[in-house]
Amino acid sequence: MATQSSLVISLGGSMILSGGVNIKYLSDFCNILSKYKGVKFGIVAGGGRIAREYADAVRKLCHSEFEADEIAIMSTKQNAKLLISACNGKLNVFPEVINTFSKAKEVAKDYDVLAMGGTIPGITTDADAVLLAEAIGARAVINLSNVDGVYNKDPKHNKDARKYGLLSHADLVSLAKTKDDRKAGKHFVFDLVACKLAQRSNIKIHFISGRNLDDFKKCIEGKPHSGSVVKS
Repeated sequence: MATQSSLVISLGGSMILSGGVNIKYLSDFCNILSKYKGVKFGIVAGGGRIAREYADAVRKLCHSEFEADEIAIMSTKQNAKLLISACNGKLNVFPEVINTFSKAKEVAKDYDVLAMGGTIPGITTDADAVLLAEAIGARAVINLSNVDGVYNKDPKHNKDARKYGLLSHADLVSLAKTKDDRKAGKHFVFDLVACKLAQRSNIKIHFISGRNLDDFKKCIEGKPHSGSVVKS
């Protein structure tokens, strides 16, 4: 399969922050993007551990899920700025963190790389990534995280967990219904809203380990990889 002309990458915060800012990873990530001339990349940064810690603290201090979302979004925007800094000088990257999908659509006309964090409370960066794909006309989202695919159970706590190679959008929606509790910083396979948005627009989703950069390159090039693929 040919390399796609427009892709969205949902980059988990655990990839960006690993015992501090993972400068080497960010540099390697941007070096890979620079090899694919003619491909436009929209990147949505997750918040990671820091976002979860801040959200949990606000939740305890003022008992507000809205405020927990707000502070987690701030962390995602900081991570998006780190991405921009890592890409600067290597890629034609828009120099500011983008806050709206309309702005992203406009910027994508002139820049090869754009970065976003979270947008509004109640919407996770999973959903943001799919909405960005819709906005810029990308037909696929690559989800890079510390999990190497979609499992029927949490692989961290279940030795018999089975990884799916291929799922339908309907399958992913069913899994998300059992995991998504709509709270900032919580773990689930993929945000239920994101699953339904991908389903309505028939956007393919690749779930791979963010540390497996060979699989990342295969995703960009449209080649088979060791993660999970969701499509209709």
